[in-house]
Amino acid sequence: MMIYAAALLAGFLIEATLSWPTAIFRIIGHPVTWIGHMITRLEALLNRPSRSPIKLKISGAITVLAVLVASVVPAWAVSSILPTTWPGILTGGLLAWPFLATRSLYDHVQAIALPLAAGQTDQARRAVSLIIGRNSTALDDKAIARASLESLAENSSDGVIAPLFWGLVFGLPGLVGYKVINTFDSMIGHRSARYVHFGMVAARLDDLANLIPSRVTGVLFALVSGRPGHTGNVMFRDASQHRSPNAGWPEAAMAAAIDVRLSGPRVYGDTVADEPWLNGGAADPDATAVRRGLWLYQRVMLAVAFGLGLIVLLEGMSNA
Repeated sequence: MMIYAAALLAGFLIEATLSWPTAIFRIIGHPVTWIGHMITRLEALLNRPSRSPIKLKISGAITVLAVLVASVVPAWAVSSILPTTWPGILTGGLLAWPFLATRSLYDHVQAIALPLAAGQTDQARRAVSLIIGRNSTALDDKAIARASLESLAENSSDGVIAPLFWGLVFGLPGLVGYKVINTFDSMIGHRSARYVHFGMVAARLDDLANLIPSRVTGVLFALVSGRPGHTGNVMFRDASQHRSPNAGWPEAAMAAAIDVRLSGPRVYGDTVADEPWLNGGAADPDATAVRRGLWLYQRVMLAVAFGLGLIVLLEGMSNA
């Protein structure tokens, strides 16, 4: 585990410092977008509305398996030949770098918080539209703040904690495999008419892959909140009310930690979803609450870096 932890810590620190530079993206794109291109091409080939629901589910499962194999096997092959010395660890960190979102998530939410604090609602609305899946055109300042905090909480798990968790368990193949599953869920794992059957396997796999990391993320929010008892109580009370079996844990913990309410009724397309509030007795968030959420997120990231470093140190001492 020390080798995995050291490589993940290196990748974590690189991403936290550099994010994914635009210059690199213009030249080679991003590994997650490569995965997305594979999904798009196979989905267009295999997701045919004329097929029966069971055939669509089988086709979706075949698509998931094909992209997993095409992504995880090369990751396994590369990681299996890396030396266990520091050059190998640094190379592993460079390979892990694009599959973590420590800095990029912070930057996305900060891009919402700054115009929101300045009263530039239209700019904040455009920024939030980049990280949420629902219609943002009618969102007011409170709804923008809620959406940004919900995305920050959920993606703390999906973008950082979950890939690190599976990377610690299975190394680079685990990290890459998780990002494949999570990308599938983002693209085809929702209950639209087109994907309700074809994306079912992808959605269930994502639920399973996030079962432990989402709860770990919620606990981390509670531990660094300054009032872990209150935050933990709200999290355990409200998480199960969320529409997602996993997202409610970090979102409820975030809501309690910064004393706002999250979730609640929202619009998806032409449908109004009357969903319950998380930490419902609190006030709606504003730009100041988004900044508090970002500070909470930073503290969690510091704790994660410390934890990875501690694993490396303790494993190194035990092997000395």
